[in-house]
Amino acid sequence: MAVPVLNNWFAVTGTFIHSTLTSPMVILRNHCIGVTSGKIVFIEKNDDSIVDVLKKYDIDADSVLHLEGLQFVVPGFVDTHIHASQYSNCGKYLDEDMLSWLHKYTFPTEAKFADPNFATTKYWKVVSRVIKNGTTTASYYATIHTSPTLKLCDILQSIGQRAIVGKVYMDQNCPDNYKEKTTTSVQDTLRYLPFQYTHIKPSITPRFAGNCSMELMRRLGHIAKSHNLHVQTHIAETKDECEMVRKLFPEIRSYTDIYNEAGLLTQKTVLAHGIYLSSDERKLIRLRHSGISHCPNSNISMRSGMLDVRAYLDDNISVGLGTDISGGYNASMLNAMRAAVCTSNTIAMQKGPNYKPLDYQEVFKMATLEGAKVLDMEDVIGNFEIGKEFDALVVDPDVNGGPIDIFEDDTVEDAFQKFTFLGDDRNILKVFVAGSDILENLIRKEY
Repeated sequence: MAVPVLNNWFAVTGTFIHSTLTSPMVILRNHCIGVTSGKIVFIEKNDDSIVDVLKKYDIDADSVLHLEGLQFVVPGFVDTHIHASQYSNCGKYLDEDMLSWLHKYTFPTEAKFADPNFATTKYWKVVSRVIKNGTTTASYYATIHTSPTLKLCDILQSIGQRAIVGKVYMDQNCPDNYKEKTTTSVQDTLRYLPFQYTHIKPSITPRFAGNCSMELMRRLGHIAKSHNLHVQTHIAETKDECEMVRKLFPEIRSYTDIYNEAGLLTQKTVLAHGIYLSSDERKLIRLRHSGISHCPNSNISMRSGMLDVRAYLDDNISVGLGTDISGGYNASMLNAMRAAVCTSNTIAMQKGPNYKPLDYQEVFKMATLEGAKVLDMEDVIGNFEIGKEFDALVVDPDVNGGPIDIFEDDTVEDAFQKFTFLGDDRNILKVFVAGSDILENLIRKEY
C-alpha cells in the first residue's frame, strides 16, 4: 500500500465495513470516503465520477490512500470500561473474588499513583498498548489522585486518543492510605473540571456504591447535572458485592435506585457489568437512557458471572464492550468481542435452541456504534456517516508475519471474520482519530 500525504484534506478508497442503526454489519465495496478537518465530508462509489468529487473538496491524488487486496477500514474500537491504573496487573492476580482482589491487589497498586512519576510511566504504557490494538476511544478510570489523573489526560492529548477520563471517588470501605474525605473529594472534583483538552471529556467516577457514602454520591450527582458531565461506575458485578451494597443502603429499594436517588443515572452514565440486575432495575436504566458496559473477559476471569446481553438488547438497553483491565487480562477490544461471543454461546447452551446467541456481527457493532451510543457519542463517532469524525482503523488481514492465513477463496467478509476471531495489533496498519493517524503519532513519540 503506497503511503500518501495525509493532511487536513484526504480520502481513502477501498472496502469499508461498519454498522448502522438497522444493521450490525454493512460492507461498502469499492467506495471512497473523503475527510476534511477530521470529519467525513463525502461517501461515494469509487467510479469515474470520483475525480470530480475529489476536485470539489480540493483533495489531490497524492492525498488519497488506496487500499489493496483484502484490506478494509472499520470504525475505531470504543472501550467503554478500562482501568488505566491497573494495567501493570494485567495477566496476574486472578486468584481472588472481586472484593478480596480489590483489597489484596488493586487498592495497593492504585495507591502508588500518588507519585506522579510512577503514574506517568504506567499511564504511558497502557495508552500505548490500547492504541496499538485499535482503541480510538476509551472510557478510563484513573485513581483518587487529581494531579496524576490530569497527567493521564496530558498523555492522551499528546498522542491524540479520544477519551473519557474519571478521577475515582472513594470515601468508605477502603484502606486509610487510599481513601478520601468527602469534602476534599468534592473540592478536588471542582479543581479537576476546568478541562483544556481536545478530544477528552471529564467523568464523575464513583468507584461503586460500596466505596462511596450517599452524601458523596449526591454531591457528585449535583456536580454531574450542573456541568452536564459523563458518569461511570460499577453495578451488580458479583453477588457478594450486591449483598454488601444491600446492607449498606437497606432503606433503598435496589442497587440501581441508589445511583438514581443520587442523581447519577443519566443519559451520560455508563454502568459496568450489571450481571445481577432485576427486571425493574433494567426498566429504570432504560428509562434514564443509561448504558451498560459488558466486560466478558473480566466476568469470567474473576468468576463474577455471565451477563445475558440478549436480554438487555431485548429490553432496548444500549450495551457496549469493555476490556476492564486488569480484572480482564487483555487490553484488546478484539478479545472483548471474542469473549462476548463465547459467553453468549455458553448461555445459549444452558437456555436451549430457542435462545439466539450473539454473533460476530453483533459484537462488532457493540465494539463500535453501540459503544459510542453508551458513551453518548453516537452523533460524533461509531460508524461512517457524513458529518461524523473519521475515527477508523485500516486493517490488513493478510499482513506479512501476521496471525491470519488468507486463502484464495476467502472473501472480504471471510477476512473480516478471521480478523475478528484471529487478528491482533499486527493487522492494524493505521489508527485514525478525527482524521489524524494517532498510531503514527505514537510511534514517533516512542522512538
